[in-house]
Amino acid sequence: MELKRLDNDDLLTILGTLNDFAERELPFDKRTKWDEEDICPEDIVKTMLSEDVGLHLVFIPEEYGGLGGGAYDVYRLSCEFAKKDVGVATSMLAVALGTDPIRVGCTPEQKEKWMTRIAEEGLIVAYGVTEPEAGSNVESLKTKAERIIDENGNITHYKLNGVKQFISNGGIANLYTILAKAPDGPTFFVVERETEGIEPGKQEEKHGIRLSNTTQVILEDCIIPAENIVGTKEGQGIKHSNEVFGFTRLMVAAFGLGGGLSALEKAIAYSKERKQFGDYLYKKQGYTHKLIVPNAVRLAAAQAYIEYVAGLLDSSEEDRQIEGSVAKFFSTESGNKAAEDAIQAHGGYGYCKEYEVEKIKRDVRILTIYEGTSEIQQNIIGVFRMRQVVKGKGKFLVNMAEGLEGNDTVNGTLAAKAAAFLDAAAYAAFKNKLSREQHIIFELATSIAEVETAIQLCKAAAEGDDKLKQAEARIWAAEVAVSAPTRMLKAFKQSGKVSDELMKELSIKADIAGSIDAQSGVLEDMNLVAELLVQD
Repeated sequence: MELKRLDNDDLLTILGTLNDFAERELPFDKRTKWDEEDICPEDIVKTMLSEDVGLHLVFIPEEYGGLGGGAYDVYRLSCEFAKKDVGVATSMLAVALGTDPIRVGCTPEQKEKWMTRIAEEGLIVAYGVTEPEAGSNVESLKTKAERIIDENGNITHYKLNGVKQFISNGGIANLYTILAKAPDGPTFFVVERETEGIEPGKQEEKHGIRLSNTTQVILEDCIIPAENIVGTKEGQGIKHSNEVFGFTRLMVAAFGLGGGLSALEKAIAYSKERKQFGDYLYKKQGYTHKLIVPNAVRLAAAQAYIEYVAGLLDSSEEDRQIEGSVAKFFSTESGNKAAEDAIQAHGGYGYCKEYEVEKIKRDVRILTIYEGTSEIQQNIIGVFRMRQVVKGKGKFLVNMAEGLEGNDTVNGTLAAKAAAFLDAAAYAAFKNKLSREQHIIFELATSIAEVETAIQLCKAAAEGDDKLKQAEARIWAAEVAVSAPTRMLKAFKQSGKVSDELMKELSIKADIAGSIDAQSGVLEDMNLVAELLVQD
């Protein structure tokens, strides 16, 4: 299938529009004040969706007045937006997320009605799924949709009752897509703000992303026309929500990348301004090799994987839930770590508002929680990748790493070696019924995320002559070749369920001593990465 990507010039124009919008509407002093006062600038959100700016048009199909961008375009926009402010970017995410059930589940006539209005009127949309007691388990929702039937037995309306929790844009939305339990199962409904019976609850006082609006949404005898059901029948809500996870989790992954890159850039800039013990910080390995280089490497791996997933989404009808989970888990955890280290890199100033890294840290922290916590992602990755490894007869990751063996320019051999071990480990975990141990599943998921991101970074670096990317690939492949097998062997031993014979076989397969021996030259690569980052 042909890739659904915008022309590069069009994408650059959109990113230019974002930069102009942010420079004009989101200066540092205003954002600091809004953050301090816990204010979502509703007028700025409306401007973002206005005819003059129209950032939301990227993810709306052309036939409904949008630009028809693909996953790659949305990733680029999301990443750049997160560099400006994750809080305001969250309002855009909420519009995209709220629109997604309409995009994947509505009839052409329904799409014509709702998506055209979202595009042309710049409607603020909210996605109403999470509930106070259900959390990430959408199958446990309690909001109910009761049929209202006329004398002829026809369903004319639905009456919604329930409470939604932590709803982004909940207090400022013009339109809501609400998941409720209908008689035939969970179902999405489109609810307009002026409908009687729907009201925002209290605004949450949040640790971060304070420039976004987050509230409860309360539905009390909220009566809507039957035609506001998403699709043509009840019971499709879980299916519709699952279909959008690969796409929306990619957006949140891009937020993690953008927030992390913003923090990293500020730490690098500070290192060129600040002197300690007679020399600039960027000249000290204790600064660069602890607080800068490891984060640059992980973010490079995150970017390579995000672009890989965007390519999959743009060239296939598959939802790519597992890849979306890997991207979200790895990228948001990496962005969070980069922001944490940026505070440390600034010393006492990092703890103060004027350098902004403390705000970035507070903002990116939510990314490992919303749209499915890191733990939810680990469960998805561990369980479903294990099944794919078994189905592929222990060759799933080996096939993903095909072509890397022997490519020493990017340490491809080490990445392929880690992939082969992890295939064997996942297969062994299945055979020994370790899938029942959530600790093992989580450790497997972390290792899978490391290995898959290493594979994609190595492949991306091998395609060109980017010295920085190649050095980052070599560092990450060398790291993963030790960390992934060490983690899994430790977890297997902790379980007490793996025989000594199998442990010996897996230890030979891991060849950790050989991977440690292959670390030669990594410090030189770290020096090179530090030097190139400072030059940029």
